[in-house]
Amino acid sequence: MRGLLASSIGVTCALALALALPLTSPAMAARPVSPAAVRPVTGAEALGGTQSLPLAPLASRDRTLAPVAEQGLPRRDVRHFSLVGVIWDDPDTVLHGRVQVRTRASGTDTWSGWQDLETHNDDAADPGTAERTSGRVHGATAPLWVGDSDGVEVRVRAEADHRAEDTARGSRTAATTAPLPTGLRLELVDPGESAPAPAGQEGAAGAPRRAVAPRSAPTAPPDEVLAEMDASAANADLADPGATEIPALDRQQTEQELFALRAGELTGQQRVKPYIGPRPRIVTRHGWGADEGLRERKFVYTKKVKAAFVHHTASGNGYSCTQAPSLIRGIYRYHVKSMGWRDIGYNFLVDKCGNIYEGRAGGVAKPVLGAHTLGFNSNSMGIAVLGSFGSKKPPAAVTKAVARLAAWKLGLHGVNPKGKTYLKSGGGNLYPKGKKVRLNVISGHRDGFATECPGWQLYRKLGSTRTTAARLQGR
Repeated sequence: MRGLLASSIGVTCALALALALPLTSPAMAARPVSPAAVRPVTGAEALGGTQSLPLAPLASRDRTLAPVAEQGLPRRDVRHFSLVGVIWDDPDTVLHGRVQVRTRASGTDTWSGWQDLETHNDDAADPGTAERTSGRVHGATAPLWVGDSDGVEVRVRAEADHRAEDTARGSRTAATTAPLPTGLRLELVDPGESAPAPAGQEGAAGAPRRAVAPRSAPTAPPDEVLAEMDASAANADLADPGATEIPALDRQQTEQELFALRAGELTGQQRVKPYIGPRPRIVTRHGWGADEGLRERKFVYTKKVKAAFVHHTASGNGYSCTQAPSLIRGIYRYHVKSMGWRDIGYNFLVDKCGNIYEGRAGGVAKPVLGAHTLGFNSNSMGIAVLGSFGSKKPPAAVTKAVARLAAWKLGLHGVNPKGKTYLKSGGGNLYPKGKKVRLNVISGHRDGFATECPGWQLYRKLGSTRTTAARLQGR
């Protein structure tokens, strides 16, 4: 794969005045916390924060388990957080075991029951790429949204393998366990201040717990200002500077936009009859409140978009749609600060009300290289639905939104959503590096990597999603 690197885009005073960056605010603490146990929130993390707590061996009631086979933290008071995950040192090490957390709602004595974290978080940059080999990347569980909390307890137990050795005597060997990864840490993410709520969302019941007044762009750190302007300018052909959303277009307007964006690349047939779905409304990074100071400044592009991989975030379904911007900010911070990626991994995200959000920076109409399907990030895009859909059926609004987005974005590249395509594997657990693989243009994550993602209930909807996207393109 040959990625194209884009340097910072030139900016103007008018653009600087159009962008508003939030005020730095101190972390809120309901109870005292040991200073040595929590990484301080400073600098780029001032608009939110990540508490990173090392796990320690726990005394297990199961005598067949070695002392190092169960780690965790007892109940603990912490600063406010809303998203939780567990990371470890080596991104190539798989955690064979079970990770569970329980949390306390802020300002109460109410504790949740134990909740499982998805241990096989298979979204990642391709092997050998600069993002993967940066030295900052960690292994990680999927993050879990728990809502505003100020107490936590966690336990990580290795899988035990009980095998019969002498069935005649009814005895068994001692259980053998895969060792837990080294460097296990609990990551507690505060997504920071609120963002403008996408239009049409449900009421204010899930409104963030505190509001922070915006500050003017000139008072923000220069690098942060430039990063904010770059992210906005990447969508300059589609929306005004500093816009919180890219508005929907009808079919005629979308075709006109296609001719303007890709006039020199269209074939004769595409000029006569362009197959493209109407552009859907997309909430920009500015709209969901991305702290552009967190990510790497440069944008990285692939050649084109030949396929769309559908994911779920495995972060649970316990969020309201008014909380979706906060959830995305939490995932963004977890991907960058905890997992060590250059930006959020997905190109787009969709909430359960059908709102579509810009993901990785670089421009929604451009072939931005993501970190969503290990081995198949080149010439593809990743669409992640916020939630967990192994047993939970996705709302109709979700599948419609995915189809609308795919019909438009694939249409920009002349791709049929009901078709097949070939992608070259960058290396993974299903296909070796270099193998050309024939895939559905709209595929699930599990089609490129051995994983449960995007959950069976969402995966089984992909057939109708392909049909709907093709119809929206006029096929």
